[in-house]
Amino acid sequence: KDIQYIESYCYDKLEYARFDSNVGTFVGYTEYGVKNAERWNKDPSIIAVKKAQRETYCLNNIGNWYPNM
Repeated sequence: KDIQYIESYCYDKLEYARFDSNVGTFVGYTEYGVKNAERWNKDPSIIAVKKAQRETYCLNNIGNWYPNM
């Protein structure tokens, strides 16, 4: 529960969209990002893959990054 997976999308040092595993959807921060987030959120396969990234990337490697946990 305490592990959070965030994938940010940036262009020219400006974050325009983000996937946050705690929210479970994409969030857009610019006009372009909002349009993309709406499109990505409509596709359940994209959401499922991003939610699975938390387990495959974060949970499997937590022992490597924090050996005392």
